[in-house]
Amino acid sequence: MTETAGTVLEINLKRLEHNYRFLRSKIPHTTKMLAVVKAFAYGSDAVAVALKLQALGANYFAVAYTSEGVQLRNAGITKPIMVLHPQISNFKTIIERCLEPSLYSARVLNAFITVAQQEKQQDYPIHIKFNTGLNRLGFFENDVDYVTKQLNTSKAVKVTSLFSHLAASEDHNERDFSLNQINTFKKIAANFKQKNLDNPFLHMTNTSGILNYPEAHFDMVRTGIGLYGFGNDPKFNKSLLPIANLKTIISQIHHLEKGETVGYNRTFKATSIITKTATLPIGHADGITRIFGNEKGYVFIKGKKAPIIGNVCMDMLMVNITDIDCKEGDEVIVFDEKHTAASFAQTGGTISYELLTAISQRVARRIIE
Repeated sequence: MTETAGTVLEINLKRLEHNYRFLRSKIPHTTKMLAVVKAFAYGSDAVAVALKLQALGANYFAVAYTSEGVQLRNAGITKPIMVLHPQISNFKTIIERCLEPSLYSARVLNAFITVAQQEKQQDYPIHIKFNTGLNRLGFFENDVDYVTKQLNTSKAVKVTSLFSHLAASEDHNERDFSLNQINTFKKIAANFKQKNLDNPFLHMTNTSGILNYPEAHFDMVRTGIGLYGFGNDPKFNKSLLPIANLKTIISQIHHLEKGETVGYNRTFKATSIITKTATLPIGHADGITRIFGNEKGYVFIKGKKAPIIGNVCMDMLMVNITDIDCKEGDEVIVFDEKHTAASFAQTGGTISYELLTAISQRVARRIIE
């Protein structure tokens, strides 16, 4: 192993392209593809990922908040950008930067119409979200009359799409629930289109929905975690490539005598005559939280597992390297395409989404073309 410069998150755009093309192959060629690049593109690099996907032909992008959309516009993203959870205080900025808000309640719908009218807009593109069972954001089925009445009284906005969100599309035990969500959304859409002249397109599926519910592809699909290499199912994971490798180095090696302890609160105690440990320059401020400490999580050095020992510190963690022939400065793999973020996350009882999006922005990003 060669020495690396320190802790770095490598982002492989060739693997991103592979994942994009695989997911494209699962939908009709007429169906639009929306790429979800919120939360720094799931902890990677939103600008690099979005520019690559725009070049590949992604039809739409989605972010959580207005500031994320502004960043993409500043970086040269010209495709439509949907803001999934806009705040009323940012509505003027949304219009100024040609972003498209998801409107999910009477409060935000009426507020946006008011701002659009004040800004002298006509047919400004909006998206209406309906709640079909996730119970997070969205109008309800019995709100259709109210929503269409409000929309029909103003020419300032135009409904580009209706959408909903599957609650358990990766869980085959919840198939009946998912099918009920899909059927409810179909009824909502049919009712809405009878009462509104905008003829919006429809979308509902996330990555697992794309793979498990082709009957719900509608006019557009949304994919987030799949682009980054995870399909929430072993059979789909085989066809996807994780785009991020998290690497660090060994800062220092210690040789402990039996009975000596490691780290805060002395939670690891050496039980053998000689225990060898390595300190790494990565900690819970970088996204490797304390749940991975005390031999739950592990890293790889020279292809061998090195358990994380003691409590994870803010800027460092320690691993047991007693049986590994290594030296200070050697490369350490936290996760990569072979030892995936999903498997690392599982050791701490969490999921790849949480681990990836937790990787701190102080960790250097290296784009690999």
